[in-house]
Amino acid sequence: MPSPSKISIYVDGSCEENKNVTSETSAGWGFCVVIGDTGLGKGQGEITIEKSGKVITENKSKEFIGAEVGSNNTAELCALAHALKWLIVEAGDTDVIIRGDSQYALNIGSSIWKAKANKELALYVQKLWNEVSSIRNLTNEHVKAHRGHRWNERADHLAYRAMQGKEPLPVQFWKPGKR
Repeated sequence: MPSPSKISIYVDGSCEENKNVTSETSAGWGFCVVIGDTGLGKGQGEITIEKSGKVITENKSKEFIGAEVGSNNTAELCALAHALKWLIVEAGDTDVIIRGDSQYALNIGSSIWKAKANKELALYVQKLWNEVSSIRNLTNEHVKAHRGHRWNERADHLAYRAMQGKEPLPVQFWKPGKR
């Protein structure tokens, strides 16, 4: 298959209870890589990779990347971190647009905003962003949450199911908006 000129990555995080969060609060992240996406949310393109997992808050875990608590914000930042790590290892030098429904995560990751909490996680994401930006054209775009944007809804599904400790539905059986 020829190399695409641009790939889209949709990132999302999920946390069921986002008040009074602690390191024990369950949160999940997810991302999907789409080739041939127009960005309009109508489902053009094809998912080539999708990944998801729980937010790890135990600093002794080898998978710990700096999240102090399980929250929607840490889940969004973890989704971004894992997508950026995937880009470094797997994606060559193709141009990339990262789309997400968290302006917080996109602005923290791209160093537009400074983190007030979870600073270790924020710095980790910024370091990854800078590394990816040094080898390819990397941009981001905010999309509105829960508005039927097919690939954003898929990233939401991946994050929600990871937060619940469940496997995502296979993409061929999943319907947008179904968590």
